Amino acid sequence: MSLIIEEKDLEKFIMVGDRVLVKPKNPSGKTKSGLYLPPSVQENEKVQSGYIVKVGPGYPVPAMGEDDEAWKEKKDEVRYVPLQTHMGDLAIYLNKSGHEIEFNNEKYIILPHSAILMIIRDENLFE
Repeated sequence: MSLIIEEKDLEKFIMVGDRVLVKPKNPSGKTKSGLYLPPSVQENEKVQSGYIVKVGPGYPVPAMGEDDEAWKEKKDEVRYVPLQTHMGDLAIYLNKSGHEIEFNNEKYIILPHSAILMIIRDENLFE
């Protein structure tokens, strides 16, 4: 079951923590031997691939307090350990770990970073 979002602009989406927004690649509907597979079989595959559209800030790390220096200003800002993935990477991920949403009649998957098995980065993709 997918969640349908009635929003106009994908730029308004903000990924939280270690979450990644992926646009699934359209899998080939044909096997190596030439048999055509129905869409329900393709969607139930354990491992799928897709392009990363949005990336969260990373894993939150609590602010470290410096009690020994009374004159220093205390900061309560949260810091993040950045994720390995970048926008435009091709991600190979576990399908069961994601949550499907529908935006502008297109399917997207929200994944935790831990569900991504491998990324393929093409530096010249957008040139």
